[in-house]
Amino acid sequence: MKDIRPTRRTAALGSAGALVAATLVAGAVMAPTASATGDRSGRDREMRGAAIAAERAAKAGVDWQDCPADWGLEKPIQCGYVTVPLDYAEPDGRQIRIAVDRIGNTGTEEERQGALVYNPGGPGGSGLRFPRRVTTKAPVWANIAKAYDFVGFDPRGVGHSAPISCVDPQEFVKAPKADPVPDTEADKRAQRKLAREYAEGCYERSGDMLPYMTTPNTARDLDVIRAALGEKKLNFLGVSYGTYLGAVYGTLFPGHVRRMVVDSVVNPSREKIWYQANLDQDVAFEGRWKDWQDWVAANDATFHLGTTRAAVQAKWLDLRATAEKSPLGGVVGPAELVSFFQSAPYYDSSWVPVATVFSKYVAGDTQALVDAAAPDLSDTAGNASAENGNAVYTAVECADAKWPTSWTKWDRDNTRLHKDHPFMTWANAWMNLPCATWPVKQQTPVNVKSHKNLPPVLIVQSERDAATPYGGAVELHERFKGSRLITEKDAGSHGVTSLANSCVNTRVDTYLLTGGLDTADVTCAPHATPKP
Repeated sequence: MKDIRPTRRTAALGSAGALVAATLVAGAVMAPTASATGDRSGRDREMRGAAIAAERAAKAGVDWQDCPADWGLEKPIQCGYVTVPLDYAEPDGRQIRIAVDRIGNTGTEEERQGALVYNPGGPGGSGLRFPRRVTTKAPVWANIAKAYDFVGFDPRGVGHSAPISCVDPQEFVKAPKADPVPDTEADKRAQRKLAREYAEGCYERSGDMLPYMTTPNTARDLDVIRAALGEKKLNFLGVSYGTYLGAVYGTLFPGHVRRMVVDSVVNPSREKIWYQANLDQDVAFEGRWKDWQDWVAANDATFHLGTTRAAVQAKWLDLRATAEKSPLGGVVGPAELVSFFQSAPYYDSSWVPVATVFSKYVAGDTQALVDAAAPDLSDTAGNASAENGNAVYTAVECADAKWPTSWTKWDRDNTRLHKDHPFMTWANAWMNLPCATWPVKQQTPVNVKSHKNLPPVLIVQSERDAATPYGGAVELHERFKGSRLITEKDAGSHGVTSLANSCVNTRVDTYLLTGGLDTADVTCAPHATPKP
């Protein structure tokens, strides 16, 4: 599942070997201490290559310019590129450019503490809009903006950073797609064929990039960006899949971390990355879907969708059955409905909009739902971005870890889960099934854990998050010694740090501004429930 913009998947994980830590200190290359993918010598070569690339980037810096007009980033945001090796084992081989942007701190020079680098998740999400939190004057970030330059980037394969593709974007968004819930074995065979063809399309269109589309390589890119920014140590904010990127970075480059906030945490256990993590999501999505239905029922005076969760669910099943029989507007079938409605269990900010559209449909306004859930074939740029995001999501998750190749296992696991967790299970399965026939070598995930010199990390997590279930935050907390965990209790919105909750906001501010943490883990009351 994917995490940043609900399209056809669900989130951060995904619907996102012991590594070498070669340390670059003041331009000096230290001996590697741990390792990443493939054999030990190969992993050592990759980390040495990362140190070489970082040393070059520190000398080159970034040639900051006004951003290209079609990037949608207003002044005074500036844009540039950082050059990295495609394959860190061959630092003098093919190079690719990573797009970066920044806005300077809003405070004085004395208040400035360097750059805060951001990743929003995915895999496949662009961080380039992060500096807009300053230009749009987002109040939650005002204190942090005084002290830090806000820096975003497109990870390798994404957007303006050597983008990859698996299928023609217009074909990718065409609707209606097949109902993700299979009725027959023939339905399953058809979905398996689509997944295999998708994997083949990735190889045909982007095969030269696929072996190197891994989280460890993106973590190495992050270290090269750090060096290009002139930063001795990294300040990092990662959300959703960005938490796994941060966890891998902290494992590979512990001595390069200054401050790190991870928000809505992917479980970093090797046993979870990525197959089991996606199954765990299916369970969590069902729980958060029910939370939303309870809220809709409590606000029946506004939405008229029923006064109980069961009544709201009945209307959902009726809508789904209607769309399966005859897609709404000819384009919105069950797959498109799941894609649209899944934003409600993802984000509380979607509770009112999704319920409003649903309410209009039940009242007789079908067009409102068609407009909300159907693809816009005229939006070629948006469709290209969606296809690219899906390609990167698939490429990274498939390459990061070994996936089951037995269809019997996929079928058994998802059939079992679907019985009690029908909202997302099969949609998520088909989204990830290309990994079963992935055409390039799959790696062994990093053994995420603390190494010497890793400073305390701040972990923020809502208790009922659907995309990144709560157990992931607990797991990372145990692995990163000295970390602190802030739990937003009785809440489930994905991405906590951007919400208005003073209990969370003041602690994030304090940590990033002073390094200070509570002496024990903290439980916060939930942020305000959306009002119709």
